[in-house]
Amino acid sequence: MVLALLLVAAPAQAYLTTSRVPLPKPRPAEAPAIEPAQKPGEEPTKSEQSPEPEKPAAEARPPEPPPPSACRLALTDAVAVAPSIPDIKGPGACGGPDMVRLEAVVLPDKTRVPLKPAGTMRCAMATAVAEWIRTDMAPLATSLGTKLLELDNFDSFDCRGRNRVVGAKLSEHGRANALDVRGLKLANGRSIALTERNTPREQREAVLHSVCTRFTTVLGPGSDGYHEDHIHLDIAERRGNYRICQWDVWDEWPRIAPLMPAVRPDEAPPREVAEGKPGEAKPVEPAAAQPAAEPEPEAAEAEPAPEQPKPKPKPKPKKRRAPPSPFSFLR
Repeated sequence: MVLALLLVAAPAQAYLTTSRVPLPKPRPAEAPAIEPAQKPGEEPTKSEQSPEPEKPAAEARPPEPPPPSACRLALTDAVAVAPSIPDIKGPGACGGPDMVRLEAVVLPDKTRVPLKPAGTMRCAMATAVAEWIRTDMAPLATSLGTKLLELDNFDSFDCRGRNRVVGAKLSEHGRANALDVRGLKLANGRSIALTERNTPREQREAVLHSVCTRFTTVLGPGSDGYHEDHIHLDIAERRGNYRICQWDVWDEWPRIAPLMPAVRPDEAPPREVAEGKPGEAKPVEPAAAQPAAEPEPEAAEAEPAPEQPKPKPKPKPKKRRAPPSPFSFLR
């Protein structure tokens, strides 16, 4: 019996010895620690929470602004106070790139000449205005024994048609490429009003020669009827570098206006009056012009006087044109 059991158990032991399952390898030391299982009532750990969706790279970082233009690099704080502003796009073709707000022009002696109000324009136009003030207008004020204090800005960027006419071609103001100026204020309390006749003519002519050299378009009094109270400046580019300079510098008004006509001098000849009209007296000739009558003899009184021929009617004198009125310059 025992022998039979040994014979049966021997094959089973041999099977178990040959097909034993290998044990797992030991856990390496650098492996992360195993987190314990979550107990009931506890919040899930960080590793067990659902991962957040990653944001796209374009949304995560704001778009970088374009690099500054060459004009923007040249228009430094030593030349003008002109901070950059975002590009203006529309409506329509209005606006443009590389926009600045020109607040003041800085002179070589660090003096600031503000624009009142500040003007919105392209960097190229702001540069042209700054060079004009620094190079031409500041020396003009110095030649008058004073300093330049302020620039009177009438208009800069404005999305509109030319001369504010509805449906007209887009103005350079709509492209932020123009500036309207009324005058220059001086430190001595005076000003150079560019369209006022009482401003000395030589000062207005000096400004005229300056702006027509620096800007491609200059419109003032006498140009089109829309620029009688300000001067329009822009740097519009045209074919063949064509330029427009239309500004009539009118003469000054008389300092003392004549109130009454001058008294007629005594040596003036008598006024001629048309004959035959009722209520008009004929010109009286001076007594010295008439010949003295000779006394006739008494015998001649009895004789009848010879019949004298009737005098021919004198031709009517031509009417003279009335002298010009002293107020004709007010037309």
